[in-house]
Amino acid sequence: MLKFIKKEPVLCVATLAALVSMFFVKPGKQYLGYIDLPVIILLFCLMFVVSGMMKANLFNVISSKMLKATSDSRKIAIILVNITYLSAMFITNDVSLITLVPLTVGIFKGKDSKNLIPLVALETVAANLGSMIMPFGNPQNLYLYSYYEMNALKFITTVLPLGVVSLVLINITVIILIKKEELLSQTTDEKIKDKSKFIIYIVLFVICVLTVFKIINTYVCLGVVAIIGLIADRKIFLKVDYNLLLTFCAFFVFVGNLGNIAVVKDFVAKMLENREFIVGVLASQVISNVPAAIMLSGFTESAQALLLGVNIGGLGTLVASLASLISYKQYSLAEGADMKKYLFVFTVINVAFLALICPLYFVLY
Repeated sequence: MLKFIKKEPVLCVATLAALVSMFFVKPGKQYLGYIDLPVIILLFCLMFVVSGMMKANLFNVISSKMLKATSDSRKIAIILVNITYLSAMFITNDVSLITLVPLTVGIFKGKDSKNLIPLVALETVAANLGSMIMPFGNPQNLYLYSYYEMNALKFITTVLPLGVVSLVLINITVIILIKKEELLSQTTDEKIKDKSKFIIYIVLFVICVLTVFKIINTYVCLGVVAIIGLIADRKIFLKVDYNLLLTFCAFFVFVGNLGNIAVVKDFVAKMLENREFIVGVLASQVISNVPAAIMLSGFTESAQALLLGVNIGGLGTLVASLASLISYKQYSLAEGADMKKYLFVFTVINVAFLALICPLYFVLY
């Protein structure tokens, strides 16, 4: 039980919060309306498809091809950070880091490189900021996009100004922090595994994207993904992060119950009034940006401010974004990993970016 709590702290907290809220709002028919089923379905489908593409080795192939172009450590760092930023838009920040951090560790060789820790920290920043550009870039985007029934074009144009500025700042920081050094290893050629299945996953990914943009019905998407998945590769179903889906369900119940407690609803709504961005940023530092998005959305109609608040709020503390915990775990597997140094450097870089980008919000919007 203790191991599970340590491994899934957010799920445990969300479940506890949901259970406590049930003492104030008795379970009934209204609970069925709490859970945003289309969001859960889309998350499931995207995680399934991306896991399939990972198994097909797509992301390692893309990275390998780009990295073969140079052996300069600073150029490689710039390539890695930009790949992380761009890939996070389409395959989520979590998957981007799961794929690229181990590759980075392999190239820069843990204890032998002074660049590894700042580079992994910058990749985490890039993944969190890059993922905010697209509705399906991260779980909080997918949720808010569905909850507020946003238009896809309006969504992208809303976050794009901060996204572009962020990318420029990230690249400038890479040039400043990453020093030139002799790399101890080079990337090997990577190839697509099982091309027929790879094509299937690409088609399924397109279907998921069309579903996000409301061109294909959500339940049609689920049916297609489930049926083809069962035929093509049933083992991929085991790769889906069901704990994340359960976390969403628990928070839906918790937030739904809070919305039915008049005193709480009035207090949170008053606290959020004209402060959605700041409250979104601050709440994310403590409870992570996905739970913050779910919790706060029920009390405000200011979709733009909350969207930007919880996305920028992914910077800062290690728990501000679940993706940050992924890169932390991936780095810890490196030979000679210095976790105290990593935590210090990670926090300094993330807080610095948070301090730089937050004022830009008030300038650009």
